[in-house]
Amino acid sequence: MPLEITYEDFLTPNQVRHLKDYCRQRAEASDTEDRSHPVRDWAILHVALDTGLRVSEICALTLRDVILDGGHPSLIVRDGKGGKKRGVKLGTALREHLVAFVAWKQAKGETLAADGPLFVSLRGGALTRTAVYRIFRTYADAVAIPKRFSIHSCRHTYASMLYRASNYNLRLVQKQLGHRSIQTTQIYADVLDEDAVAAVENLPQ
Repeated sequence: MPLEITYEDFLTPNQVRHLKDYCRQRAEASDTEDRSHPVRDWAILHVALDTGLRVSEICALTLRDVILDGGHPSLIVRDGKGGKKRGVKLGTALREHLVAFVAWKQAKGETLAADGPLFVSLRGGALTRTAVYRIFRTYADAVAIPKRFSIHSCRHTYASMLYRASNYNLRLVQKQLGHRSIQTTQIYADVLDEDAVAAVENLPQ
Protein backbone atom coordinates (compact mmCIF):
# COMPACT_ATOMS: atom_id res chain seq x y z
CA MET A 1 0.00 0.00 0.00
CA PRO A 2 1.53 3.36 -1.01
CA LEU A 3 2.48 5.87 1.67
CA GLU A 4 0.00 8.73 1.89
CA ILE A 5 1.11 11.95 3.58
CA THR A 6 0.05 15.59 3.52
CA TYR A 7 1.19 18.77 5.23
CA GLU A 8 -0.68 17.70 8.38
CA ASP A 9 1.91 14.94 8.84
CA PHE A 10 4.82 17.41 9.26
CA LEU A 11 5.71 19.33 12.38
CA THR A 12 6.26 23.00 11.59
CA PRO A 13 9.71 24.57 12.15
CA ASN A 14 8.29 26.39 15.18
CA GLN A 15 6.93 23.16 16.66
CA VAL A 16 10.31 21.47 16.15
CA ARG A 17 12.08 24.43 17.77
CA HIS A 18 9.75 24.47 20.77
CA LEU A 19 10.01 20.72 21.25
CA LYS A 20 13.80 20.78 21.09
CA ASP A 21 14.06 23.76 23.42
CA TYR A 22 11.79 22.14 25.99
CA CYS A 23 13.62 18.79 25.86
CA ARG A 24 16.98 20.54 26.17
CA GLN A 25 15.83 22.60 29.14
CA ARG A 26 14.41 19.55 30.92
CA ALA A 27 17.65 17.64 30.37
CA GLU A 28 19.80 20.50 31.64
CA ALA A 29 17.62 20.94 34.73
CA SER A 30 17.42 17.25 35.61
CA ASP A 31 18.95 15.79 38.74
CA THR A 32 21.40 13.21 37.44
CA GLU A 33 21.09 11.23 40.66
CA ASP A 34 17.31 10.79 40.62
CA ARG A 35 15.86 11.87 37.28
CA SER A 36 18.12 10.59 34.52
CA HIS A 37 15.37 10.07 31.98
CA PRO A 38 15.16 13.68 30.66
CA VAL A 39 18.80 13.43 29.52
CA ARG A 40 18.09 10.16 27.73
CA ASP A 41 14.76 11.37 26.36
CA TRP A 42 16.31 14.50 24.85
CA ALA A 43 18.93 12.37 23.10
CA ILE A 44 16.24 10.03 21.76
CA LEU A 45 14.09 12.83 20.38
CA HIS A 46 17.10 14.67 18.96
CA VAL A 47 18.04 11.52 17.06
CA ALA A 48 14.45 11.11 15.84
CA LEU A 49 14.20 14.72 14.65
CA ASP A 50 17.68 15.00 13.12
CA THR A 51 18.06 11.57 11.46
CA GLY A 52 14.53 10.42 10.64
CA LEU A 53 15.25 6.91 11.97
CA ARG A 54 12.28 4.58 12.36
CA VAL A 55 11.28 3.83 15.95
CA SER A 56 12.51 0.23 15.64
CA GLU A 57 15.86 1.53 14.37
CA ILE A 58 16.22 3.91 17.32
CA CYS A 59 15.48 1.10 19.78
CA ALA A 60 18.04 -1.19 18.10
CA LEU A 61 20.97 1.26 18.23
CA THR A 62 24.03 0.01 20.12
CA LEU A 63 27.23 1.80 21.06
CA ARG A 64 29.10 0.38 18.07
CA ASP A 65 26.50 1.95 15.79
CA VAL A 66 27.47 5.46 16.89
CA ILE A 67 30.38 6.77 14.80
CA LEU A 68 31.43 10.12 16.23
CA ASP A 69 35.13 10.35 15.36
CA GLY A 70 36.73 11.06 12.01
CA GLY A 71 35.27 13.20 9.27
CA HIS A 72 31.98 11.36 8.74
CA PRO A 73 29.94 11.17 11.96
CA SER A 74 27.02 8.83 11.45
CA LEU A 75 24.66 6.28 12.92
CA ILE A 76 24.77 2.77 11.51
CA VAL A 77 21.40 1.11 11.00
CA ARG A 78 22.26 -2.59 10.81
CA ASP A 79 18.81 -4.03 10.24
CA GLY A 80 16.60 -1.46 8.56
CA LYS A 81 13.37 -2.17 6.72
CA GLY A 82 13.90 -5.16 4.44
CA GLY A 83 17.02 -6.13 6.40
CA LYS A 84 19.09 -3.40 4.76
CA LYS A 85 22.11 -1.80 6.40
CA ARG A 86 22.83 1.90 5.95
CA GLY A 87 24.77 4.79 7.40
CA VAL A 88 22.91 7.98 8.33
CA LYS A 89 25.01 11.15 8.34
CA LEU A 90 24.89 13.40 11.43
CA GLY A 91 24.97 17.18 11.64
CA THR A 92 27.36 18.94 14.02
CA ALA A 93 24.73 19.72 16.68
CA LEU A 94 23.61 16.09 16.98
CA ARG A 95 27.17 14.78 16.85
CA GLU A 96 28.20 17.04 19.76
CA HIS A 97 25.08 16.07 21.67
CA LEU A 98 25.80 12.36 21.28
CA VAL A 99 29.42 12.83 22.35
CA ALA A 100 28.13 14.45 25.55
CA PHE A 101 25.43 11.78 25.94
CA VAL A 102 27.92 8.91 25.74
CA ALA A 103 30.08 10.68 28.33
CA TRP A 104 26.99 11.05 30.53
CA LYS A 105 26.24 7.33 30.16
CA GLN A 106 29.76 6.53 31.31
CA ALA A 107 29.45 8.88 34.31
CA LYS A 108 26.16 7.18 35.22
CA GLY A 109 27.81 3.77 35.15
CA GLU A 110 25.91 2.50 32.12
CA THR A 111 27.72 -0.05 29.99
CA LEU A 112 29.79 1.22 27.09
CA ALA A 113 30.20 -2.27 25.65
CA ALA A 114 30.05 -2.21 21.86
CA ASP A 115 26.90 -4.34 21.81
CA GLY A 116 25.23 -2.47 24.68
CA PRO A 117 22.09 -0.42 23.89
CA LEU A 118 22.60 3.27 23.21
CA PHE A 119 19.31 4.08 24.91
CA VAL A 120 18.63 2.16 28.11
CA SER A 121 15.24 1.67 29.73
CA LEU A 122 14.73 2.57 33.37
CA ARG A 123 14.92 -1.18 34.08
CA GLY A 124 18.31 -1.47 32.44
CA GLY A 125 17.51 -3.11 29.10
CA ALA A 126 16.91 -1.78 25.62
CA LEU A 127 13.93 0.50 25.08
CA THR A 128 10.74 -0.80 23.51
CA ARG A 129 8.89 0.90 20.68
CA THR A 130 5.96 1.58 23.01
CA ALA A 131 8.27 3.38 25.43
CA VAL A 132 9.59 5.64 22.67
CA TYR A 133 6.06 6.45 21.53
CA ARG A 134 5.19 7.45 25.11
CA ILE A 135 8.33 9.55 25.48
CA PHE A 136 7.45 11.55 22.38
CA ARG A 137 3.87 12.13 23.49
CA THR A 138 4.93 13.23 26.99
CA TYR A 139 7.16 15.98 25.62
CA ALA A 140 4.84 16.83 22.72
CA ASP A 141 1.96 17.34 25.13
CA ALA A 142 4.11 19.68 27.22
CA VAL A 143 4.53 22.05 24.26
CA ALA A 144 0.97 21.66 22.96
CA ILE A 145 1.76 19.63 19.84
CA PRO A 146 -1.55 18.18 18.55
CA LYS A 147 -2.44 14.57 19.31
CA ARG A 148 -2.37 13.57 15.63
CA PHE A 149 1.44 13.62 15.75
CA SER A 150 3.46 10.64 16.94
CA ILE A 151 7.14 9.76 17.07
CA HIS A 152 6.84 8.66 13.43
CA SER A 153 5.96 12.25 12.55
CA CYS A 154 9.60 13.07 13.33
CA ARG A 155 10.62 10.93 10.36
CA HIS A 156 8.26 12.76 8.00
CA THR A 157 9.37 16.09 9.41
CA TYR A 158 13.05 15.24 8.96
CA ALA A 159 12.41 14.15 5.37
CA SER A 160 10.66 17.41 4.55
CA MET A 161 13.38 19.56 6.14
CA LEU A 162 16.20 17.58 4.52
CA TYR A 163 14.53 17.74 1.11
CA ARG A 164 14.45 21.54 1.28
CA ALA A 165 17.89 21.91 2.92
CA SER A 166 19.52 19.71 0.25
CA ASN A 167 18.11 21.87 -2.55
CA TYR A 168 15.54 19.17 -3.41
CA ASN A 169 18.01 16.29 -3.67
CA LEU A 170 15.65 13.33 -3.73
CA ARG A 171 18.43 10.71 -3.88
CA LEU A 172 20.03 12.09 -0.73
CA VAL A 173 16.73 11.92 1.14
CA GLN A 174 16.19 8.37 -0.11
CA LYS A 175 19.60 7.29 1.18
CA GLN A 176 19.23 8.93 4.58
CA LEU A 177 15.76 7.47 5.14
CA GLY A 178 16.65 4.02 3.84
CA HIS A 179 13.86 3.83 1.27
CA ARG A 180 14.22 0.86 -1.07
CA SER A 181 12.51 2.69 -3.91
CA ILE A 182 12.86 6.29 -5.06
CA GLN A 183 9.09 6.20 -5.65
CA THR A 184 8.55 6.14 -1.88
CA THR A 185 10.74 9.21 -1.43
CA GLN A 186 9.01 10.92 -4.36
CA ILE A 187 5.94 11.33 -2.15
CA TYR A 188 7.76 14.05 -0.20
CA ALA A 189 8.60 15.86 -3.42
CA ASP A 190 4.95 15.72 -4.47
CA VAL A 191 3.71 17.11 -1.15
CA LEU A 192 6.38 19.83 -1.02
CA ASP A 193 6.00 20.86 -4.65
CA GLU A 194 7.04 24.53 -4.71
CA ASP A 195 5.77 24.89 -8.29
CA ALA A 196 2.28 24.01 -7.07
CA VAL A 197 2.51 26.68 -4.37
CA ALA A 198 3.63 29.27 -6.91
CA ALA A 199 0.91 28.24 -9.36
CA VAL A 200 -1.85 28.61 -6.78
CA GLU A 201 -0.57 32.06 -5.85
CA ASN A 202 -0.63 33.08 -9.52
CA LEU A 203 -4.26 32.14 -10.13
CA PRO A 204 -6.38 35.04 -11.42
CA GLN A 205 -7.90 37.07 -8.61
